[in-house]
Amino acid sequence: MADHVDNPLRRPLPDGIVPEVEVARTEDRWLTVVLSMLGVMMAIIVVSGALHALHPPSNVETIDATTLHLGGEFAESNLGTAAEPDGSVTVRMIAQQYSFVPDCARIPLDTPVKFRITSPDVIHGFLLPGTNVNTMVVPGYVAEVRTTFSRPGVYDMPCNEFCSSGHHGMWARVTAVPSEQFPHLSPVERTSCAKQ
Repeated sequence: MADHVDNPLRRPLPDGIVPEVEVARTEDRWLTVVLSMLGVMMAIIVVSGALHALHPPSNVETIDATTLHLGGEFAESNLGTAAEPDGSVTVRMIAQQYSFVPDCARIPLDTPVKFRITSPDVIHGFLLPGTNVNTMVVPGYVAEVRTTFSRPGVYDMPCNEFCSSGHHGMWARVTAVPSEQFPHLSPVERTSCAKQ
């Protein structure tokens, strides 16, 4: 009995102190819970990354960047603003080092506008400050953004993705005009801000 009292490791614990065995068991449980949560989070990241790589969550439309200027939707004669049968307008543009083609688009106010943009060379950005328009333009893909302009004016449109040494000079503009000032276009006509 004297050995039990004299040995500090054998003395009874005062009230409120948890035995070392119980502390170790609780720490092991928490370590297991934390490692399990970390494993689940890593699995979610890997699975969602793989799924998004296979099926990106946006308008994914591919195009041959090397031949887009030769014909089809992004041929030079088809660029600019086009009136659609439903009353909306579609603006087709090409972002290339170091310009947007066309460099200005005219659109009517209070009308649904669909911007369709692609690039033949490198990644560019398409941003209209003060609106909800902001997207990346990736070679081989068609970026599509929809919006409506409610205020007339000229909206400056910088490339907001660094695309090389001439990036700082890559600007275009969108001119929003009242509907009565917007030309009535046939299905094959296109318009821009260029003086006719």
